[in-house]
Amino acid sequence: MQIKEAMYEKFGIDEKILELCRREEKSLKDIFEKVKEICEYNQLKVIRAMQKHNLSDRHFNVSTGYGYDDEGRDVLEKIYAEVFNAEDALVRPQIISGTHAISLCLYGVLRPGDELLSITGSPYDTVRTIIDGKGKNYGTLKDYGVKYAQIDLCRKGIDLKKVLEALRDETKLVYIQRSTGYGWRKALTIEEIKEAILAMKKAKPNVAVMVDNCYGEFLDILEPTDVGADLVAGSLIKNPGGGISPMGGYVAGKKALVYLAACRLSAPGIAKETGATLGINRTYLQGLFLAPHIVGESIKTAILAAGVFKRLGYEVCPLPQDERSDIIQSIKFGSKEMVEVFCRAVQSAAPVDSFVTPEAWDMPGYSDQVIMAAGAFIQGSSIELSADAPMREPYIAYLQGGLTHEHGRLGIYMALKELGDKGFLSF
Repeated sequence: MQIKEAMYEKFGIDEKILELCRREEKSLKDIFEKVKEICEYNQLKVIRAMQKHNLSDRHFNVSTGYGYDDEGRDVLEKIYAEVFNAEDALVRPQIISGTHAISLCLYGVLRPGDELLSITGSPYDTVRTIIDGKGKNYGTLKDYGVKYAQIDLCRKGIDLKKVLEALRDETKLVYIQRSTGYGWRKALTIEEIKEAILAMKKAKPNVAVMVDNCYGEFLDILEPTDVGADLVAGSLIKNPGGGISPMGGYVAGKKALVYLAACRLSAPGIAKETGATLGINRTYLQGLFLAPHIVGESIKTAILAAGVFKRLGYEVCPLPQDERSDIIQSIKFGSKEMVEVFCRAVQSAAPVDSFVTPEAWDMPGYSDQVIMAAGAFIQGSSIELSADAPMREPYIAYLQGGLTHEHGRLGIYMALKELGDKGFLSF
């Protein structure tokens, strides 16, 4: 123990901070045990899917050019479909982000005159730009004649009464954002998503339901496609990439709808038949293998942060004991300066670019400047320990990720140290 404390002293962390976090972590023991059970189930699910489809080292071979007959790519997508209990999946390095994966679904399914209905309020900034471009002619859905409507969340979550009233003949696709985004709410649980889907399908059986699954994979033993979602989409530099996928995204769901998304990625008629993988399949598959454990590590960090900052008197969402459905921990500081100190402290705990001082800047697709701590091995990877915040009231910082709980702890320790050194906290 003394040897470990001596190492923490090299980071400038004193005994008061260590003791505060140790006490909190002990009180969270039962909650951590539940996280472990979910991780174990999902680990077995992933292994079983790989075994079912006879994964072999030949599937790690390199394809180039058009990528015809890439057996590894085909097996990778079969395994993803199996894990997500879906008819088909599209898993490609050519998908550059979660927003890109979502846009493939929206542009693939919707046609001029169709209506897109968001039932979780306004989507986060980058997805909202896809819908209406915020007044600019970007070739958005609005530019192509797709209508948009939204139902805001109510205090209890999805406002099902208003959602069912809003379903119309032209409502083609319903959009559900599982994670908090830059909001102040808990992520939607699988049970809440299930209830909404069942009600909508009963009222309008042919409506398609898409779930933005970013940050939510492997938080539960079920995925949205297990409870009736027609499509899910996400990023491989978030949960399912296991911290080692260097880029890419995925779409999973009904075969016909995945095909439409694939047509948008490549070209109509070509769809999934091409797309060289350049040897990335092994990394994607190994990342998926690691993902359940890595997600569990990041959740433990989020829970600890919630417990510590709640004990210090700050509003946190979700609470330490709450059921979690994404890896994001929100902390309401109410001060621009505290948000900046927090994010810079998390950056200082990073293995990469620890010497960099994050500054708020005009990130593409966002309406406010954003400060982001992102000292990651993969640029923009939010399954690695990171923190960010839009520079607007009430000044909420969003902490997520952590490939190991030990690193997540260090990030929390450094945040407490820096906030204390600046006079914002006392222990």
